[in-house]
Amino acid sequence: MEAGSHFVWIEVDCESLADGPVVLGARMRIVTSRGLWRYGRVIGVSLFAGLAACAPTQDGSALRVPSDPIYSNASFDQMRLAGSWKQVATFAAKPGCSAGRATFAKGPAGTLTGQAQLCVAGRDQIWSGAVTPAGPGRFTIGDGEAWWVLWDDADNRTLVIGTPSGAFGFILDRNAPIPGDRLMAAREILDFNGYDLATLKTF
Repeated sequence: MEAGSHFVWIEVDCESLADGPVVLGARMRIVTSRGLWRYGRVIGVSLFAGLAACAPTQDGSALRVPSDPIYSNASFDQMRLAGSWKQVATFAAKPGCSAGRATFAKGPAGTLTGQAQLCVAGRDQIWSGAVTPAGPGRFTIGDGEAWWVLWDDADNRTLVIGTPSGAFGFILDRNAPIPGDRLMAAREILDFNGYDLATLKTF
């Protein structure tokens, strides 16, 4: 939920049962472009309508902790993607490719198409095609795994992208290099969502 230049997030405690994850409780965090703070625990929470997702994760990911929940920004307006983005950070154990770019173009009736060539886990990866909603703050570009918008700053300058499997995670910005305050906020968001910052490489 956006409040001026702030984003309010709920950190959810989950327990995985046979019929799916159960929310046990939550903590609230507030994010600004200058950082992230945790507030007191909220008790008796049973459901958050897309604001925080108790998402199942896949084992074997080296980029994020599989047991940690991951959260998408449910208030994100997909049309904010329109325009050009530069990759300013990625996760990779070893450098193997250069910073990439992503471009989103508006089409008729509120549609979007996307073209992206990004450095992901040490190699170039290409996405191309229609941008299709895949849930609150989540979308696909053509075929493939959904991009989750973990955070975008209020002025639409920075995007933090992840995915539950941990197959990729990166930071996009309208310009490069990214200012230090927004990089700090982006790093904290990735850490909050279970990513291993030791392998985060900036360009």
